[in-house]
Amino acid sequence: MGKLLFWIFLVIVVLFAARIAGRMAAAKQAGAQGGRAARGQAPQPRQVESMVRCAHCGIHLPRSEALLQGGQTWCNAEHARLGPRKH
Repeated sequence: MGKLLFWIFLVIVVLFAARIAGRMAAAKQAGAQGGRAARGQAPQPRQVESMVRCAHCGIHLPRSEALLQGGQTWCNAEHARLGPRKH
């Protein structure tokens, strides 16, 4: 009975040590990346950007990367030159 309690205790200690080591590694990695989590601050949410569709090929891309001509959006100048595709 004593041996069984010893092994249960040993497994619990090993799991606890692994958990602490994992948290320390995550904190070190966040600190190396300049993350705010290492300093105890909450990370800033990402800015949401609207998506638009190319009038020629139909691909969706962020509005900041799209080309706006003639009231329509395009993924590149070649598609703007070709015009809207007839479906």
